[in-house]
Amino acid sequence: MTNIKGRNDGPGGRNEHYDIGKRKNVPRRNVVAEIKRGEHPDAHVVKINGREYARDNPDKSKKDNVNR
Repeated sequence: MTNIKGRNDGPGGRNEHYDIGKRKNVPRRNVVAEIKRGEHPDAHVVKINGREYARDNPDKSKKDNVNR
């Protein structure tokens, strides 16, 4: 289960920052880099309109999604 939570703080509700456990307000680019380095094995990166975002890996649970 991922502990990454989107803040929906950008235009149109985009996630420009994330909360990761006790770490608050982590910039999107940092979270994406951490995921690419394998630091969050339950998450992956998606590219939308040229921007990369964190997403939870698919499973049956909704409580662990990035955008809860």
